[in-house]
Amino acid sequence: MTDLQPFLGTFESLRLTSTFSRGRRDARNGYVRSLTISSSLVVARVRGPEDRAAFRARIAVRAFGAAEWARVEDALAAQARFVADLLDGRMPAGIDRIFTEAGLTLLPLSLDDVAMDCTCERWPMPCVHLAATLYELARSFDTDPFGVFAWRGRTREELLDRLRRLRGAVAVAAFDPPAEPPPSASPGLGDPADFWGTDAVPPAAPPARTRPDVLLDQLDPPPLGDDLIEKLRPAYLALPVDE
Repeated sequence: MTDLQPFLGTFESLRLTSTFSRGRRDARNGYVRSLTISSSLVVARVRGPEDRAAFRARIAVRAFGAAEWARVEDALAAQARFVADLLDGRMPAGIDRIFTEAGLTLLPLSLDDVAMDCTCERWPMPCVHLAATLYELARSFDTDPFGVFAWRGRTREELLDRLRRLRGAVAVAAFDPPAEPPPSASPGLGDPADFWGTDAVPPAAPPARTRPDVLLDQLDPPPLGDDLIEKLRPAYLALPVDE
């Protein structure tokens, strides 16, 4: 949990000792009847033992803008342990450093950063109702650490959703699969041109051998009769064949 003492010490330094002593006691005894935290504003209904009616106490701070929250969320998402603690509902130890590095403070540490009023209109301010509200507010941050984020402009759901998406982007960026080689133009045996070479000429097929008597089969039967062709065939077959 973020250190609450500097936050409370900012107001206790006003030297309103009796006011803050009574405010601490009233908060401890349950006189803060309701406490609502929204973006930049805390509203409480306080009725002390000497009050005839409840008074409304308000404490306002500046909610961080979108660019400021983006810096904080990027820094938080870069640290896995911060994200794990927040997803588990715990305020991470050392989270104040993240805000400091972003040029911010999670809790206001100067009276100039806070605006307060109370319907009791008692002077000096802060009154006992505001003092009780401050102690009850600090106690609520121990119970629900996301209240302080809501006060600065980020609800629990908004913050966790943003961190989940950022952590997902970090995980995707960290996984860089090796590039697949381009597919081969000719899988298997490859391109036949590569086998023969660019200048090589594939060997020609051997010429077909021709029978010497094939000419007899192409002639028309002679007028002397078909038996003449058959009588000539042995002579043709005896001729040598060119290789």
